[in-house]
Amino acid sequence: MVYFSSTKQLNDIKAQITPLISAPNGAQLDLLREDLLGGAVQGNKYRKLHYNLQHAQELGAQTLLSFGGAYSNHIAALAAAAASIGMRSIGIIRGEELQDKWEENPTLGKAVALGMELIFVSRAEYRLRNQESYLIELQEKYPEAYIIPEGGTNDLALQGCREILGAHTQDYDCICVPVGTGGTLAGISQAAMAHQKLIGFPALKGDFMVDGVAQWTTTSNWELNTDYAFGGYGKITAPLIAFINQFKQAHGIALDPVYTGKMLFGLFELLKADRFPEKSRILAVHTGGLQGIAGMRQKIAQKGLPPLEI
Repeated sequence: MVYFSSTKQLNDIKAQITPLISAPNGAQLDLLREDLLGGAVQGNKYRKLHYNLQHAQELGAQTLLSFGGAYSNHIAALAAAAASIGMRSIGIIRGEELQDKWEENPTLGKAVALGMELIFVSRAEYRLRNQESYLIELQEKYPEAYIIPEGGTNDLALQGCREILGAHTQDYDCICVPVGTGGTLAGISQAAMAHQKLIGFPALKGDFMVDGVAQWTTTSNWELNTDYAFGGYGKITAPLIAFINQFKQAHGIALDPVYTGKMLFGLFELLKADRFPEKSRILAVHTGGLQGIAGMRQKIAQKGLPPLEI
């Protein structure tokens, strides 16, 4: 598969852990650079799609079909992955109002440029995306398709996400990861060492993501911190923009404003407040998502907020 890195590249990327900040009590935060993995199919999207695409090819599928919103990292990654291996791709997109506006959207425009067919559906229909009867109808309509859930989360995705951890992460006391559909956190929880605690930082407001993660794992080594969603998915504030800009200046690393940027904002705040035990070793996972920056720039300009300088 063209978009997959070699074993050597994977090992090199695993070695790229960047020290970020030390707390007054000696706790240390480092960053695992999963954003360097996979090129256009980046970070945790690479992990989630890796085994799914292998399975799709084994089944002889000719098309990859999945679901997403207007700025979905998953839709962008799926389009790129399909194009790289010569497969057709279909995206079921939430929001009929986007039918005549997709060219103005950088994520959807890129997906179309990569060959993806976009099908815009109402929000009512989109809510059916996980119902068996609806999926059966789609499979009958597209018999050549391999259907992947929204966000890419399924058992094969978890298999890929488990591989985020390994010998290079064993000495950390705490592993932190952004949470969207919950699959990345669930997969990591299954690969964590017995002494390791996991903290997920949801991009969506509310406590419902506890059930979202729990449906994919029986482990009890994780918890969610819902204090840094900044109003919910796709929402951004001036303080968050300032943090992301300052982080880029200090560390030379771009953060996406939907997932990893929010998690690291929260972690910096928690470390400054000595919320971790003394001399804790904390590892945050940069899950990628950088393609979403272009779309966020549009929202920022519309709201008159300061620009993202990344």
